[in-house]
Amino acid sequence: MELGERRVLHPGRFRWLRALGWAPALLFGMTLAFGPPIEALGGLLPDTEAVTFLVRALGAAVALGAYALLVRAGEDRAPSELALRPALPSLAVGLALGALMMAVVMGLLALSGTYEVTWLGWTSAWEAAGLAVQAGVVEELIVRGIILRLVWRAFGPWAAFAVSAVLFGAGHLANPGATVFAALCIALEAGVMLGALYVLTGRLWTSIGVHVAWNLTQGYVFGAAVSGGDTGSSLARSVADPDAPLWLSGGEFGPEASLAAVLVCTAVGVLALVLARRAGRFARPAPEPTDAADADAERADSPLTTA
Repeated sequence: MELGERRVLHPGRFRWLRALGWAPALLFGMTLAFGPPIEALGGLLPDTEAVTFLVRALGAAVALGAYALLVRAGEDRAPSELALRPALPSLAVGLALGALMMAVVMGLLALSGTYEVTWLGWTSAWEAAGLAVQAGVVEELIVRGIILRLVWRAFGPWAAFAVSAVLFGAGHLANPGATVFAALCIALEAGVMLGALYVLTGRLWTSIGVHVAWNLTQGYVFGAAVSGGDTGSSLARSVADPDAPLWLSGGEFGPEASLAAVLVCTAVGVLALVLARRAGRFARPAPEPTDAADADAERADSPLTTA
């Protein structure tokens, strides 16, 4: 995983502080590039599900492009986390893994009697797909590409996992049906697992694929609430037993806040972390050549340095 070594992230004094300052600047620039223009475009086009999907997909593409351009400008590098050559196979693996994990979660919930799943019939996937693509791309860029990577640059891997997971969970507290328990579930299952896949592969594509397929399978295939939200028409409708405890069913927030989801995603996340560690992904990357004074200054300035 490439953390960045040049321009704003060059070795030397206060690199940890520069990394932390670069994170909100990168987020602001990326959001400004895709948010207002895409929202304005959506207001000019017909309000149909297919058009809305295209607008959301375009917004995701603009976010990817804006991130790449800003990283090139601010860090003087082509972002390897968005390398195009491995994009399609990595996305395919992520999509398959995300769909499989959600299918296992819903299977466990149905077999335990916690959920009743009823087939409704074929219907349009435009709305659910648009929401899944937008959330999968934008949230992975923000939480993994910006927060996890730059906190890692500042303080190391474990602080990066902790901060990115907590912020990802906390970011869902404003959703319908959200509880502190639901936020903890999101932090554990998605915050750790998606970060681990990013570290293991060095790319964001697998994490994006998992995120998209997880949401799409949950909302469109099974018709369950996705982080408390309704994603529109679905192939089936999944209804939780009203008498089931919230920790088992997820309540109004949906299956993501269930014990089954935590167990499945944590298992995948731990496996990815183990594989990443065995592959040496947690080893400190060799810095670019710099003079001894800069290296000594950086060590002295780090808030994690002890006497």
